[in-house]
Amino acid sequence: MMTEAALREQICLLAKSMFDRGLTGGSTGNISARTADGGLLVSPTGTSFGRLDPARLSRFDRAGRFMDGDPPTKEMPLHTAFYDTRSAAGAVVHLHSCHSVALSMMPDADPDNFLPPLTPYGIMKLGKVQLLPFFLPGDPAMGQAVRGLAGKRSAVMLANHGPVVAAKDVEAACNAIEELEDTARLAMLTRGMHPNGLTPAQVNQVVTRFDVEWDD
Repeated sequence: MMTEAALREQICLLAKSMFDRGLTGGSTGNISARTADGGLLVSPTGTSFGRLDPARLSRFDRAGRFMDGDPPTKEMPLHTAFYDTRSAAGAVVHLHSCHSVALSMMPDADPDNFLPPLTPYGIMKLGKVQLLPFFLPGDPAMGQAVRGLAGKRSAVMLANHGPVVAAKDVEAACNAIEELEDTARLAMLTRGMHPNGLTPAQVNQVVTRFDVEWDD
């Protein structure tokens, strides 16, 4: 595992990359990652992904005690819910990405399988994405909803709010959440055009070939 100093730099670099490309704006979004000693580094509350300071990230020890840095994001219950229910989670990312939020507002959105199977990559990187109902920002009930999934989903979509993805490390989590937004964008761009997505048989082929976590 990389040093804590390198991890701090990576978190800020990847966050700025997503901010610069419009995947989250203003002071929206939050990101966290496991440290080598089992603790957490977390983006502080009220900060912009475009201007995170590696030295000021919130630091927690392995018991979940706040150690130093600026005060953490108010979405900590959401992050800890993923870490507590998914032992392989090494990072969690939450964005307010435009197209995924738009898709969450559509009346025909499938709560159990939010993303339509338009390309293999969303399936490979995310598995099935759970659409959760609307919660007030910072509401601990968001974390309770994730815990209620009992570790079955690595990605959720908060209706009218934004996606949250857990993965083995920061780079994988960022890649996965970008794939989620790209797939949602494709879905919105082709909405009403009856696009030729993947067939159920093709979805099964992707799931089998790439050993995707895919609960029926």
